[in-house]
Amino acid sequence: MRIGLPKEIKDNEYRVGLTPAAVKALTNRGHQVFVQQDAGLGSAISDAEYVAAGAEIVSSAEEAWSAQMVVKVKEPISAEYHYLRADLLLFTYLHLASDNPLTDALIASGTTAIAYETVQTASGQLPLLTPMSEVAGRMATQVGATYLQKSHGGRGVLMGGVPGVAPANVVILGAGIVGSNAARVAVGMGAQVTVLDISHERLKSLDDIYRGQLQTRISDQHTIEELVYQADLVVGAVLIPGGRAPWLVTRDMLPNMLKGAVIVDVAVDQGGCIETTKATTHSNPTYEIDGVVHYCVANMPGAVPRTSTFALNNQTTFYALQLADAGLEAVRKSTALQYGLNSYKGLITYPAVAEAFNLNYTPVLEALDS
Repeated sequence: MRIGLPKEIKDNEYRVGLTPAAVKALTNRGHQVFVQQDAGLGSAISDAEYVAAGAEIVSSAEEAWSAQMVVKVKEPISAEYHYLRADLLLFTYLHLASDNPLTDALIASGTTAIAYETVQTASGQLPLLTPMSEVAGRMATQVGATYLQKSHGGRGVLMGGVPGVAPANVVILGAGIVGSNAARVAVGMGAQVTVLDISHERLKSLDDIYRGQLQTRISDQHTIEELVYQADLVVGAVLIPGGRAPWLVTRDMLPNMLKGAVIVDVAVDQGGCIETTKATTHSNPTYEIDGVVHYCVANMPGAVPRTSTFALNNQTTFYALQLADAGLEAVRKSTALQYGLNSYKGLITYPAVAEAFNLNYTPVLEALDS
């Protein structure tokens, strides 16, 4: 198979879809990999490393996108929509439930699109979402600590406090991969941490790990309000796989929050779990509403691209090899990839995306047989 690796063009996105090790794995099986010139520089990977792994360097995005399968990190943005076509297999993060224009573009083009974030194993794990959730969760606390500084618009609170002065009060909405990693860093920084979730089992697991170093609470509207109104930092870490995140903090709640409090909404890729969330960029990461600082960068792991690229490829390469070896037959054989298939020949094949935009949903195997 001919596989294309274009350079990411989203604002301050320095990750890249394939590492040299992944390229080597593909070329060792007889596949051709076409890497756009300088695609890996943001992750400190040179063209020479790709060539040594068996890739061919091409000078333009058009050449990379002309391959049978394109492997990326972030979803195509409007400037890339014209590359979408019916004979293309696209393997990348998509987050379609919060992106109507891209959903429409995939339908119109007939592109076969497999979303990293919805690939799901029989045990319910999301192996291609997990590594970036780990990065984003840990970053959320670091970012929150930075924007709590007065010079960044925050309350001027040190996360760990000092002897005789209370630490920052951190509230984390969600105890999944993002939330547990955010909690890990916040506890390590010495903050007062409370994690909310609707799952008693997740909260019990955190309680067993931290043994009193953080608090856990079952998530309901009353408890959310009680805790958010006292918080210096709120981390939004809610995930509905492939679907739009619910609003846990509403617009009406913001005036009751502390002035200079910081919200880091990691759920922004799926629409955000804060009603006032709107996607921002690394170039312009924050805005303020009612004195509350919002950090809602939609590609947070792009700020630490080398770590993120290698962590992502540790998981994606296994599935990229299956797709390169067998094409759509790999989807028929793998239930994990069936969950990943979001669009095929103009059909929407993931139920949460169809629901988000009131579109017709076609089951994967039915679509492939059509």
